[in-house]
Amino acid sequence: ANSGTATGFGGDNTPAFLAKPVTSATGSDDTFTKVSFTEAYDSDGKFDGSKFTPGTAGHYQVNAIVSLHNGSSNGYGGRVIIYKNGSADDSLTARVDGDAAFAQLKLVAAGVIYLDADDYIEVYASFNPQTGNTSVGTEGQFSAFRILGT
Repeated sequence: ANSGTATGFGGDNTPAFLAKPVTSATGSDDTFTKVSFTEAYDSDGKFDGSKFTPGTAGHYQVNAIVSLHNGSSNGYGGRVIIYKNGSADDSLTARVDGDAAFAQLKLVAAGVIYLDADDYIEVYASFNPQTGNTSVGTEGQFSAFRILGT
C-alpha cells in the first residue's frame, strides 16, 4: 500500500514523442509522400524528424493527423497511412474518396501497434488533386507512447 511517501508506484508511458508537420512537404497526384515533422517533445530521443524507433518493445498508441491542401484546385480524395518498417500498415490508415471536390482534407490515422525495440514507424500521405501538387499544412501532428503493462 502507498502511504503517501512510498516510491516506485505507477510508471511512465515512455518512450513517447510529439511532432508537428513541416509545411514544405509536397507530393504529386495520388503518390504517397513521406511526411517530415518538427519535434515538439521526445522523452528518450527516439524520434529523428520523420521516423520513430522506440528502443523498447511493447504496445504503442500511435497517432497521425495530417492536413492536406491543394491551393490551385479541388481534389477528390486523400489518404494517410502509418508505415511500419517501410511497409504500409493497413490497420493504421485514414482514407477519404468521393465525387465531391474539396481543397483541404484533415485525416486522422490512429491505433495500437506492437513495436520491437528496433521497429520504426513513419507517416505517408497522398492526395488526389484535379491539378497541381499537394502540400502538408501545420494543422496536425505525429505522436506515439508506450502503453504500460504490455
